[in-house]
Amino acid sequence: MNVREATPADEPTLLELTEAIFNENWDRPWRAPEVTPRIFEGKLVLLAEDDGGEPLGYAFGELDPQDYAHVNIVYVRPEFRRQGVTRALLAEFAARAREVGIGHMTLDVATRNKIGREVWRRLGFTEWALRLTAPLERLERTPEVGESYASLHVQTDDHDAVDAALGKYLPRFGGSGGRVEGPLNGWVVVYAELVDRDRQARERLASELSNALGAVVCAIGVEEGAVVRYALFERGSIVDEYQSVPDYFAPLPPGDVVALGSNPTVVSRLTGAQPARVRAAARTASSPEDLPPPDELLQQIAEAMGLEGAGRG
Repeated sequence: MNVREATPADEPTLLELTEAIFNENWDRPWRAPEVTPRIFEGKLVLLAEDDGGEPLGYAFGELDPQDYAHVNIVYVRPEFRRQGVTRALLAEFAARAREVGIGHMTLDVATRNKIGREVWRRLGFTEWALRLTAPLERLERTPEVGESYASLHVQTDDHDAVDAALGKYLPRFGGSGGRVEGPLNGWVVVYAELVDRDRQARERLASELSNALGAVVCAIGVEEGAVVRYALFERGSIVDEYQSVPDYFAPLPPGDVVALGSNPTVVSRLTGAQPARVRAAARTASSPEDLPPPDELLQQIAEAMGLEGAGRG
């Protein structure tokens, strides 16, 4: 195998390989760039060939004077993979970078590309940044942020035990006061200003109460007047979670979207709710406008789970 710098005569091969990689795994949220010779302008382009001159793959990127080399694309034809071609291309790219005093190489890989991420990890790359994306229409919207409110529901009839545990753990998360009501239908309900305003603190508190009391705890509420969310804890660990608009706060991989869709079987086991009723109530959508008003949706889900007094204290 030979790795050399490409020449103008290699343009047809380079364009063919670029088309191939875009067709195979382009998964960016924007369209792929037009494949023309211009994409190679100002770049270091390396071509790997077998002993007979057959193109195996290529790599191209830039050598930046700020002490790093960035690889835009490494592509190996499917029939020649797992034969060291990628490693050879990167080694040559690194050697060229070293010649001009560069000490680091960077590249981008999609978060969904688990195989690619593992390959780069084995080759010595580590994560140092996260690139984020958002549709422009989402950024251009400036909706007024609505009210957030929530409640914690502890599956017990022991009001005093919940009250004591709340007094112990609430201050640890920066909260104070709080109110305990019930039991209501087999659940003791906790309200607190911290529970309303801070989702992370709310769920950490729910976890602590679940662990300390050995009880199932459900944290349920409305976020920013738009999204209904619940988290179910058993023995301190989260066992199910739901968010009516899964990627409301940030774009999510498909698997994470599914994970926020509620698990009626788990809910049934922990609360005694009918799975079909939970499934019908705990709906998800890509926008709050595609669901009932959050106040109504919260109450539908709470009723399906048998939670009285859910939401506002």
